[in-house]
Amino acid sequence: MTSPCSPLSPFCVSASLVLIIVVATAYLATHLLYEWLAKRLLIVSGAEYLVLGILLGPQVSGVISVESAESFGPIVVLGTGWIGLTVGMQFYLPRLVRITGLTFRLAVIESLVTLVVVTAAMWWVLPTLGLTSEFWAIVPAIALGAIAVASTPSGLDIALRDRKRREPVVNQLETSLGVNAFVAVMTIGILFSWVHRAPTSALRPPTPTEWAVITIGVGVLGGALFHLFLGEERKVDRLVVSLGGAIILASGAAAYLNVSPVLATLVVGIVLVNTSRGRTELRTVLAEAERPFYYVLLLLAGLSWRPSTSFTVVAVVLLYLVTRTMSKVYAARATTVWNKATPQLGRDWGKALIGQGRLTVALALDYARRPELPIGDVVFTAALASVLLTEFAAARLVRAALLPIVEPLRDLAHRLPWVDATEENGASITSENAAVSGVFVPPQNEGATTLFGPEVDAPAQRAAPDQTVDKAADSVSNKSKGEPH
Repeated sequence: MTSPCSPLSPFCVSASLVLIIVVATAYLATHLLYEWLAKRLLIVSGAEYLVLGILLGPQVSGVISVESAESFGPIVVLGTGWIGLTVGMQFYLPRLVRITGLTFRLAVIESLVTLVVVTAAMWWVLPTLGLTSEFWAIVPAIALGAIAVASTPSGLDIALRDRKRREPVVNQLETSLGVNAFVAVMTIGILFSWVHRAPTSALRPPTPTEWAVITIGVGVLGGALFHLFLGEERKVDRLVVSLGGAIILASGAAAYLNVSPVLATLVVGIVLVNTSRGRTELRTVLAEAERPFYYVLLLLAGLSWRPSTSFTVVAVVLLYLVTRTMSKVYAARATTVWNKATPQLGRDWGKALIGQGRLTVALALDYARRPELPIGDVVFTAALASVLLTEFAAARLVRAALLPIVEPLRDLAHRLPWVDATEENGASITSENAAVSGVFVPPQNEGATTLFGPEVDAPAQRAAPDQTVDKAADSVSNKSKGEPH
């Protein structure tokens, strides 16, 4: 019987070196092609790393062994913690209070409906197919429901290309993405506290409520220590090191206590964004490192993934995809009609929430690495299959959701916030002649009405207009001047 591969053995070092070279090469290639793919083809890059991990893993080529893949466990904890911190940094309280009650209500209802519908469907199908007992089926069902709530913001970022985001439907999408992430992380964190494996040496094991408080306490402590030592720091190099230390502290402590690292670091992010004056620099550091960490997580997920072609697993994956998609689309449509917000948001803005990405992978990895939880491989397979099938089309789904509401407004160009206030001859349109042309001229400061928008005090940055919207603005301008178009 061969002994387990030690991280110091030549083979493991070779596997680690291969992994580093592959990640570096893939990241450089994607960095060069990312902008071109995003602008020309509206493709969200990332899922190819999952395929690459599968090809390099023991299931296909065997370049990296099972023991070598398992030795990268600390990197998985660090990567999931980084994503959790990035999610938490979006909840800046002065910005949240400026979001309307209707926007929050639609986002919360859509999130909870998706959670309940997917959980109920999985709770019924898992014991029916014999994958787990009726007693334990609720655990993976809740996990899949929480993972189903999460949506990727990459599609919205690529579809808009950093243009103005003051249109109601865009504000709604941004707020829904933030609420989706918060509901998904909180549900997973509470689930792990509920089914927590108690230490054998404990005189009185903590209750699930106490474990949830401990998880949040780890995040508060990590954020407080960071703010105490580097709360006023603005230098990017020191912020990188200190942020890494805060994530290692919070996610490492959470992993040691067997609670959710994603929830702990989400709390760290909420503390930092609301206490640090350098939150703009913090966001910059997090944004620059988020994509490499996500690619590494995808690669490691592919290494440890054991895809199954059995009928039961395929049936679970198909039911997960169908129920999640229908919940996102029809819950958003029903709540919009019920609140009489169809003229502002349209009926199909829920399509923009179908894509899944980095948070889905982080939550799936967090569940699958716990051997005490039932059918982790099935939960992992359903989550990664959804990422593979939806992430590439995320930006196109956003466009499909936005165009039905944007196109009817082309005769009201002052309501299109990403229209650039310049005509084809290069002359700038000012507020005096804006009424003649009908083109919206944005103010000097971006309004802080969304979870993912710029800072309250950050100056608005202009971006190049989209050709379709340019034509709509020109059409309105020609109409106002009495010219044929």
